[in-house]
Amino acid sequence: MTAHLARWGASVALAALGVLAAPATGAADAPGGGAAQLRAFLKDSRTARGDFTQRTTGQSSSGKSKGAQSSSGQFEFQRPGRFRWVYKAPFEQVIVSDGEKVYLYDKDLNQVTVRRVEASLPASPASILFGTGDFERDFEVTEAGTRDGMAWLTAKPRVKNGTFEQIDIGMRAGVPGAMRLADSFGQTTDLAFTNFERNPVVDAAAFRFTPPAGADVLEDR
Repeated sequence: MTAHLARWGASVALAALGVLAAPATGAADAPGGGAAQLRAFLKDSRTARGDFTQRTTGQSSSGKSKGAQSSSGQFEFQRPGRFRWVYKAPFEQVIVSDGEKVYLYDKDLNQVTVRRVEASLPASPASILFGTGDFERDFEVTEAGTRDGMAWLTAKPRVKNGTFEQIDIGMRAGVPGAMRLADSFGQTTDLAFTNFERNPVVDAAAFRFTPPAGADVLEDR
């Protein structure tokens, strides 16, 4: 996986986990709608883990069309600010946040990129994961009906200067089942979650990362 794809993977992971762990208050919704289910999930969930599949289509950052890119792996998080997002296939990559720094380890490159949390995705959905503001202060939230057996909501940033232009979240039986992220480069990323566990006991060591011996470490300042 190239350095660009590593950063893109971190962006998606941060955005996804940012929304899943965000505090949400006051969104307009119908009983049992996507916003209501998301609000209940966020209120009652301190930890979570599960499996994911990811598919990205559209343009590259240079504006050229590209084929679909698919990947899969596992995630877990602990609010506030700690998560582990592991790509198993087709490339092995680990993205870990200890609440202060985000570590991106690309096994093929034997390279670790270290970024401060607040610099990883400024003015984006990811900031919700670590922030203290309420959801609707930064996002306009609307119900988006039902499809594929899920109740959907749409979140659009009120300030249009971030990486992601729109996030759609599908809720199934009170937990996130899918997400769609549309970015400012014309790319769309679809995430599907399976084996979703709410409030499991998690090991704090999962949110610590030590670069492997011999790996190149690049720290953004």
